[in-house]
Amino acid sequence: MRRKSLIITITMAIIFLVMFVMYSTMNWQSAASGRKGDVHIVGRPLYKLDTSWPKYSEYFTGEVFGVAVNHLAGLVYVAQRGDNVPKVLVFTTDGDFVQAWNTSTLEMPHGIFLANATNEPSVWVTDVGNGPHGHTIKQYSPSGKLLQVLGSPGKAGSGLSPLQFDQPAEIFVHDSTGEIYIVDGDGGLNNRLIKLSRDLQVLWMHGEKGQGLAQFDIPHSVTVDNSQRVWVADRRNKRIQVFNSVTGDWLGSWGSCFMDDAPYSVRLTPDQKYLVVAQLNTNQVTLLDAPPVGIIGQCRVVSSIQLADDIKPHLVDLDQRSGALYVAEIGAQQAQKFTPFTLGNSVL
Repeated sequence: MRRKSLIITITMAIIFLVMFVMYSTMNWQSAASGRKGDVHIVGRPLYKLDTSWPKYSEYFTGEVFGVAVNHLAGLVYVAQRGDNVPKVLVFTTDGDFVQAWNTSTLEMPHGIFLANATNEPSVWVTDVGNGPHGHTIKQYSPSGKLLQVLGSPGKAGSGLSPLQFDQPAEIFVHDSTGEIYIVDGDGGLNNRLIKLSRDLQVLWMHGEKGQGLAQFDIPHSVTVDNSQRVWVADRRNKRIQVFNSVTGDWLGSWGSCFMDDAPYSVRLTPDQKYLVVAQLNTNQVTLLDAPPVGIIGQCRVVSSIQLADDIKPHLVDLDQRSGALYVAEIGAQQAQKFTPFTLGNSVL
């Protein structure tokens, strides 16, 4: 009897400890202030703010629009805009500043993507500027050397041969195939999702403006999961649309989770369990259950990171090794790091 009572006591103590740690973590997030701004976790606590990253925030000197992570090299690339500011900053995942790119080939960075981390890593940046280098997508070496340019520099257009863009929003490059997915139309004439082969041949495209199936109104972000599904943040239509990555066929859409604000960014956690969506106007980063293969269904919010007013989260990226989440914030003029919440060796 005494042994049974002891077991019950220990079990209740463990439950209390778990609840205390979770409650303390959520309150600690709410208390984080200063440059970082207040953070509140709503729903399941999947991420917590890392207030130590970066170590020196004064390197942020412009409006931060995008972020990309090389998980193997332990580097974070941050794209920012502004007059007389470096357009790309490089930090380590521990928060140390590495370098700023001194390039004159970038005007107004929008999206940034780290491709092929395993073999020959490169950094892709979409440029929505209206000057002589704008309306293009550029590939750089990890140190900032320009390698190639997609599009017609300084000339907005809708052509496919040669390729032309009008304010291209974001690019996703598939590591294993080298295939490229582009959402073209951050408020310009185009509203397109384009898939290119490794050698830049058009494989398929959806390119009509509208509210119908496979139509877009500011396609703003794109990612591809391990089940051959392409996820597109269709911003002005306040929905995410899903396509088959091989055929381009429309598979479904989610809209019920975005009644209050549009999805600006879409990424997947390394385990492919959650889609991570930034919502700029409500200052939220939302985690949604990723549906199983063969089903799109309806979206379901699992957790939300509520940021302070006017933070304006724009685009996000995740460290594919640690699962850390990096958020580019236009209003706060910073990038923030969130780490997965763990209890012991388990990720909640």
